[in-house]
Amino acid sequence: MNKEEKEEIIEKVSTLLKEIPSSMDIVKKGPGRDKRFRYLATHMVEKAIEKDALVISENRKGIAILFKTSKKEDSFWKDLLSEIKLVWHVTGITNAFQIVKNQSYIKKQRPQEGEYLYCWFWGILSDSRGADTQVGKSMKDEFYRRAREYKIPLYAETRHRKNSLVYQRFGFELFHTWDHPSGDTMYFLRYVPDNAESPATSGS
Repeated sequence: MNKEEKEEIIEKVSTLLKEIPSSMDIVKKGPGRDKRFRYLATHMVEKAIEKDALVISENRKGIAILFKTSKKEDSFWKDLLSEIKLVWHVTGITNAFQIVKNQSYIKKQRPQEGEYLYCWFWGILSDSRGADTQVGKSMKDEFYRRAREYKIPLYAETRHRKNSLVYQRFGFELFHTWDHPSGDTMYFLRYVPDNAESPATSGS
């Protein structure tokens, strides 16, 4: 991916983040908020490129970040510097404490043993959404292909009920809901390919 292509993806992710409740909570309000969204988008895209986790639709209107990970890879110290920069440039200190608390609960819903795929981000630009487009379906097929290739489950969560229904229509299982501190309901979903072992989570 060249510099121009990377900038294009960052700009699209920044736009899509402004529609997602979780990122709206994370990004500090006030003057300069667009720059904070841009900083967060840059951080996400660069991390996705580093981990070979970026999924882009053929028409470049759908973007996802799909990490192959495990609980063992959750290292506080490894990402400390980038997290501190996010607090400074994106969240603000006040938001950071609640974010850490929320993330602790969310991570407990994912497998506590073994590897899994985690959909950290999935967005489709408004002009490519809807039942008459193939962008979502083609991306879903790529998600499933990776899950089958690695023989591991795929996890995602959303605070949009409509998105939860889309995931379920695509074959994901809704296995948990949570009354998020924001007042929203958070939906936890997973897809377990036939060749994967059943995942083990700690539950709530």
